[in-house]
Amino acid sequence: MTLIYKIVSADEWRAAESAGVFTGAAIDKTDGYIHFSTAEQAEETAAKYFAGRSDLLLVAVDAEALGADLKWEASRGGAQFPHLYAPLSLAAVYRAAPLPLGDGGRHDFSDLL
Repeated sequence: MTLIYKIVSADEWRAAESAGVFTGAAIDKTDGYIHFSTAEQAEETAAKYFAGRSDLLLVAVDAEALGADLKWEASRGGAQFPHLYAPLSLAAVYRAAPLPLGDGGRHDFSDLL
């Protein structure tokens, strides 16, 4: 299984769990797809877009379960990032876990990736 990761606020994720599907955060809706990161990209994504936030979850998703709606596209620095062009079915979610802040205000991924 290949896991990809979505960093999302706990409130947004609770709403998704209630609805049974995740349709994206505000930036996802603006861009027309749900942004994901690989394990190698997740820490930089957190530092760049979510610095200092303590209300986050790291959602691990089975990339293969997303089928043809998942596209790998060049983004930050030309790296290939996974983008989902459909709502995220919660059936594809492997795990959702709190993303704690560590020393110095950076997120601690040590037990998550």
